[in-house]
Amino acid sequence: MARVLAPLIALVLGLCVLAGAAGAAVAPFFVQIVQLAADELESFDEGFFEPSAERADGPQGPTEFDSDLGEVQVFDVLADGTLEPAATGVAAEVWDQFVRMVGADVAGGSIMQYRAGDAPRSDLLAYVYQDLNPQYWTLAVNLATADDPQLMVATLIHEYAHVFSFDDEDFDRKAASCATLDLFEGCAAPDSYLYAFYDRFWSGYTDAVDVENLDADAAWEFYLDNEDDFVSDYAATNLGEDFAESFMTYVIEESFDGPGIAAQKLRFFEQYPELVELREHIRDEFGVELGLR
Repeated sequence: MARVLAPLIALVLGLCVLAGAAGAAVAPFFVQIVQLAADELESFDEGFFEPSAERADGPQGPTEFDSDLGEVQVFDVLADGTLEPAATGVAAEVWDQFVRMVGADVAGGSIMQYRAGDAPRSDLLAYVYQDLNPQYWTLAVNLATADDPQLMVATLIHEYAHVFSFDDEDFDRKAASCATLDLFEGCAAPDSYLYAFYDRFWSGYTDAVDVENLDADAAWEFYLDNEDDFVSDYAATNLGEDFAESFMTYVIEESFDGPGIAAQKLRFFEQYPELVELREHIRDEFGVELGLR
């Protein structure tokens, strides 16, 4: 398995951006956070993976079994951002949302496979993982949540934050030693998004979970001890989830004033013109879905 960034961890259902030493809050615009993943399923009853009634017409192409989503449709992503075979229905609509979000060239240049499942009783909304060639990623989405456009767009923002923050060019897999941040992906470049985020917000902790932690209980304890530092309890899971949750909140929130660490994390992205531009593009492209207009 290449690094699976989201699919095996439980996620909270609320968003609260706290700021200030006294706990004053930056009022959240979007209060339903992305429910990205649950613990890998230990058991399920008959019918757990039955698709939604309105999407029970059967697969449109090759299928595989996914432990979280049941039967998933599998599509290859071509260089121009189109799918092979072509998707239809909700699977096509969700892929189109992703392409609108990142652009066809980025979608085709970073995602090599798109997996679409429909498991209304699964807690998982989406996940991404790197291919053996770490330049490329697989994106899997639970179509059962596609009827909630706010949630789906927020989910895709979060997943794309994983993709660009773990960009293969930002990590040296062959480094003999590492003076920055040594992760599964390799040694982080000094100018990488993730190392800058780590150096600013994680390096000073004495009680932090491991930066690659997957223990939900440990993350919860860490969150309780540092609640004002995170935009959600899921963000305290590990460095990558904190980055992705913070970026998602940065895009969706109208403003992010305040002295607290959580608000500072949102302002962190303002130093990168390309991320400011991406935020503006997403808010303009998905203003209706996100309730911005």
